[in-house]
Amino acid sequence: MKENTNMKIVKTIEEVRQCVKEWRREGLSIGFVPTMGYLHEGHQSLINRAGENDRVVVSIFVNPMQFGPKEDLASYPRDLERDSRLCRDNGVDLIFHPEPEEMYDAGFCSYVDMSVLTEELCGISRPVHFRGVCTVVLKLFNIVTPDRAYFGEKDAQQLAIIKRMVKDLNLNAEVIGCPIVREFDGLAKSSRNTYLNAEERKAALVLYGSIRLGKKLIKDGERDAAVLIKAMKEFIQKEPLAKIDYLKAVDAMSMRQVEKLDRKVLVAMAVVIGKTRLIDNFTFERN
Repeated sequence: MKENTNMKIVKTIEEVRQCVKEWRREGLSIGFVPTMGYLHEGHQSLINRAGENDRVVVSIFVNPMQFGPKEDLASYPRDLERDSRLCRDNGVDLIFHPEPEEMYDAGFCSYVDMSVLTEELCGISRPVHFRGVCTVVLKLFNIVTPDRAYFGEKDAQQLAIIKRMVKDLNLNAEVIGCPIVREFDGLAKSSRNTYLNAEERKAALVLYGSIRLGKKLIKDGERDAAVLIKAMKEFIQKEPLAKIDYLKAVDAMSMRQVEKLDRKVLVAMAVVIGKTRLIDNFTFERN
């Protein structure tokens, strides 16, 4: 995508709606990439895919509602100048960068709760997380009214949850998942990678190493989920700096654990390296 020297940065819901109204009047399609900022090549790939629309909107909002009381809300990396440069260089038309007070006023008391899909994986150790994600994404969809919205497959559970919310609540947006973008050595791109020191950065490769092992076992014919997960866990546990939050094989639609790899299965993990919680995954689909 070409640099957009006319890109706007707005902070209010009304400004977004005014831009969208003008675009709709011209019959233009809108692609939307919701982010929490500190953008990297993974976000860039979403923005580039969103370029299939006439206009591209990126939100940059560190959503307080999806952080638990002991999580990294205050320390989450922020750099609007850097983010703006990446967006401008990749053809973004509008950045929506609201303050928390713009999204949640003093009397805010309406939330989106979901069952089943939120009860496994990240939902166990981060019990308030998906309530916050669903609530803010619904609000952003209502503000931006995109034709298509783009999310990374690294957050596979989040992607499945948002697709289900859109279906259940009859939202008029197509949700598109985009492939995981990795560093040269396989580590999945993440804003939280900046927390890792040199030793932890090296240790974090154990996530991708376990994925490679899991894929090889499947390629060699393994279909027993317990055997697969046991082997992958043992691989990760050899790394002293790694502590497994979860590593599970689940149905890619329902997020329920499976015993056999006999359908589309998501193998997902969250691993703490030092003090940094990282996630990664891969999907197996039977031919």
